[in-house]
Amino acid sequence: MPKYPRISPFGDQALLVEFSAEIRPQVLNRVRKAAQDVAKSRIRGIREVIPSYCSLFIGYDPFILSFAQASSHLEKIACEEIKEPSPASATRKIPVVYGGVFGPDLNYVAAFHKISPESVVERHSSVSYLVYAIGGFPGLPAMGIVPKEIETPRLSVPREKVPAGSVAIAGKQTGIYAIESPGGWQWIGRTPLKIFDPLHDPPSLFRAGDRVRFYPISEVEFSKMEALDGFAQL
Repeated sequence: MPKYPRISPFGDQALLVEFSAEIRPQVLNRVRKAAQDVAKSRIRGIREVIPSYCSLFIGYDPFILSFAQASSHLEKIACEEIKEPSPASATRKIPVVYGGVFGPDLNYVAAFHKISPESVVERHSSVSYLVYAIGGFPGLPAMGIVPKEIETPRLSVPREKVPAGSVAIAGKQTGIYAIESPGGWQWIGRTPLKIFDPLHDPPSLFRAGDRVRFYPISEVEFSKMEALDGFAQL
């Protein structure tokens, strides 16, 4: 069994701090705490800090820090015990039109689990989700854990284009496509809110550690909300 936390090179200008192989809220708390501590420490040469499900990516300047030096700094931070849990973020409520042209895979997900499309919507919107990571594509918030009754594998053949705002499921995860992009997640709905803007600071509406709750809306409501800026609404 590997010992955690574990620090390893990630190319010649970065390292990876792994806290576990399991996706759990407690692990994400450790990742977030370490990311906050790295930011507060202002270590000369650290250029980038990116938290993810179970790990922390650290980019550094190799002309200022060696891997050994960077590892030494990070080992002290990563091994510190969490005395208090990271403060919980407010739950962001995201409107979604489910099914039809807004979610063409909703019927497949329903058939896969032998339940009605309405039951899929009810289950998907019945819980709040923890944002574990931002990435894959710019601004995409990967969240979990979806109710077991609607866990669904990815598409066998990814789509060439999935519209921005599309809400989808992949295994235990759910998420929102922040930009139009290829994708293989099960596309079950779409939000009218713009959740990613490269000109906004920060560019993503979400951060790791945020909580999200989806709620169903009609197509008429979608049309009324489509021009709205998600950053201004939430």
